[in-house]
Amino acid sequence: MTEIVLKHDRHLKWRSLDGVEHVLMILGGICLACFTTSVFFDVLTRQLGHPWLWLQEVTSAFFTYGIFIGTAVATRRQDHLQLSALTELMRGRWRTGFETMNRVVILAVGLAMVVFGWQNFLHGFQSFRMPSMLPIAYLYWPIPVCGAFVVLFSLEQIVNGLKHGYEAQRSGGHDHGG
Repeated sequence: MTEIVLKHDRHLKWRSLDGVEHVLMILGGICLACFTTSVFFDVLTRQLGHPWLWLQEVTSAFFTYGIFIGTAVATRRQDHLQLSALTELMRGRWRTGFETMNRVVILAVGLAMVVFGWQNFLHGFQSFRMPSMLPIAYLYWPIPVCGAFVVLFSLEQIVNGLKHGYEAQRSGGHDHGG
């Protein structure tokens, strides 16, 4: 398997979670491809005058799944969720404090996604999508799952950041992955 973690981020990541990230990236790509395909066929069938109404449900499901899978991957890859422009200018204790605080906030959001996402999922069995009459819970299950990954990846970075420092490792010979 090709190295999925950038060299300068390895000190913040455990090798044991690289496969999880890889699988999540593949699933995210599948969701994007299926979302795009279902939108294409939805537009096509409408233009032909014979819409497949169930395609709207498929499209919204793949869109939702893709967003939450992408959020989990973005957390591990430190994309979009952190105040990196500010912390990259810092050194020493200030950087450690801000980087840790940043990840603790993300971890808290992940915990909220687990708790409230699970509640939403359970309530989703009381509402149904049209025309399939499937419980709307099938759209909600990715929320607590994503939250669990956000918590896991945040903990991974907090533990490794406190242990090895948050600053990117510049020298080529150091591999602090776990």
